[in-house]
Amino acid sequence: MDRLEVGKRLRALRGKKTLDEVAKALGVTSMAVSLWERGERIPNDDIKIKIAAYYNTTVTAIFFT
Repeated sequence: MDRLEVGKRLRALRGKKTLDEVAKALGVTSMAVSLWERGERIPNDDIKIKIAAYYNTTVTAIFFT
């Protein structure tokens, strides 16, 4: 899993939504979302599932392909 590639995917999925909108929907801070999108951190497995559901895709599509 390439953190920078995952970050690019997350940024692309967010589109025009704000960091705050995504953070609120996922129950995390906007700083956490920012760290993921910059490839500095990878979310834990529970949050990965929430992210995939929020963006109507799969964990595999975001984090493992």
